[in-house]
Amino acid sequence: MKRYKYIVAGLLVSTFMLGGCSESFLEVDSPTQETVDTYFTTDEHIQEAVVAAYDPLHWPDWAMSSYNPVNLMSDIMADDLWVGGADKNDNQYWHLMMNYEALPTNTMTGLWTVAYSGVKRCNDVITYLGWAGDNVTEENRKYYEAQVITLRVLYYNWLWKFWGNIPYYNTNLTSPYLAEQLSADQVYENIITDLEGVIASNALPMKEKADNYGRVTKAMTYMLYAEIVMYQNDESRYGKALQYMQEIIGSTQYGLLENYAGIFKEANEWGKESIFEVNYKDDDAIRSWDGPLNAGGTVLPTLVSPHTWPNGTDGHDEGWGFCPVRLETYERYANNDTRRDATCWNAQAAIDAHNAANPTNQLTYNHRYQDTGYFLEKYAAHTGDNSGHKADAQLNWNNNLRIYRFSETLLNAAELITRGAGSGDAREYLNRVRKRAGLTTEKEATIDNIIDERHLEFVGEGKRYWDLIRTGKATSVLVPDGYGYRTNTWSANKKHLPIPQSEIDAAQGTLIQNNY
Repeated sequence: MKRYKYIVAGLLVSTFMLGGCSESFLEVDSPTQETVDTYFTTDEHIQEAVVAAYDPLHWPDWAMSSYNPVNLMSDIMADDLWVGGADKNDNQYWHLMMNYEALPTNTMTGLWTVAYSGVKRCNDVITYLGWAGDNVTEENRKYYEAQVITLRVLYYNWLWKFWGNIPYYNTNLTSPYLAEQLSADQVYENIITDLEGVIASNALPMKEKADNYGRVTKAMTYMLYAEIVMYQNDESRYGKALQYMQEIIGSTQYGLLENYAGIFKEANEWGKESIFEVNYKDDDAIRSWDGPLNAGGTVLPTLVSPHTWPNGTDGHDEGWGFCPVRLETYERYANNDTRRDATCWNAQAAIDAHNAANPTNQLTYNHRYQDTGYFLEKYAAHTGDNSGHKADAQLNWNNNLRIYRFSETLLNAAELITRGAGSGDAREYLNRVRKRAGLTTEKEATIDNIIDERHLEFVGEGKRYWDLIRTGKATSVLVPDGYGYRTNTWSANKKHLPIPQSEIDAAQGTLIQNNY
């Protein structure tokens, strides 16, 4: 049983409208007959609102009638995964994004709505704290504020990376629900300043106790800070980012799990390597297709597992055949790199081995569009990992989504030192990660070597695409392939996706479309 708290169904009742920032798409009703401004005045009820602010973290995989898992949406635009599915019309907006031809009328509207839902809920908590007055101690007030401001930065980080020039607000909107559109650079300054304020408050522990796994921590804010600063290439803040990475390393509260494959097993969720995860569970999970915001599991393993796979074979269950791993990704690993098989499951080899051993019981699976025989093992549907569900089995896998791991802390520190941010043994940090992978040959800490190591370490975790952009490698790496799947080359104007047309229409002329 996972040890964390979930939102109680019906705690906060939300009504969604697709207008994003242009409409009040998340109206909150009181859980009792009390009015909202009287209910959210006690410490207990403020805590409920804080928990509610975490809830949108669970939704991108399936919400608002679209599949938008942030890790996959990033990686399909990089060079490790194909899109897959039945054909180019199956989750068509994924295929369009992969080929850098996304359309305002066919893009990730769901993620936009989810992220702003999160922003709204975070702002709610800050409003409620004003109502609560002395009913909340100063210590708790700082703790609650630090959590929701960090979450708000995380939600804006999604929006900032994918869309850049976005409506931005830290106080919830009133009619006509219009917010000023800021440039990507202006958004950066706002979110990084907010995060600096959280860090300065010192209100978060370096690591939470087990009962609070899933809440943000000081280490998580440090990782978010480094990610944002490094993506912006803000050299003025590199020194501070390095300081934070070294503080995590020096705390001894985190470390590398000895077995790389074990990182993604349920038994090691919130293990010593984990800095931040999004919690999912199958026990008593009630998430359903008509109730995707209910507490429960994730659809991610269903998305990335082979279609019509004979359940139980090789310890895996079937899925829909999205995001097959490219052959080139598998071949990029050295034969003795333990990350290869922990990342790339050779489903075709498993079928072949079974059939060779069982000539009278031949098995197969449906090879869908772009199938390579390799699938993302990190989040694959492993038999039994949804056995506790009480709703839809395909939507209630227990795989926590890994956001930040200690290996990234080491590689961030190595890169920042190599970029001149401060002192430290960048070579040692880099090769600690390589040694854990079973690689005995040490490498020098060059930027290229560090980025290459990140590539091998984080396949399927939503890091690669952003690394290519921030390091200036995107235009040379993200080019047409030899299969005819990607026919376009990434260019600088592809950095920000087109804003959903529904948001442009609802904004009454206040939103300028990205030049995509």
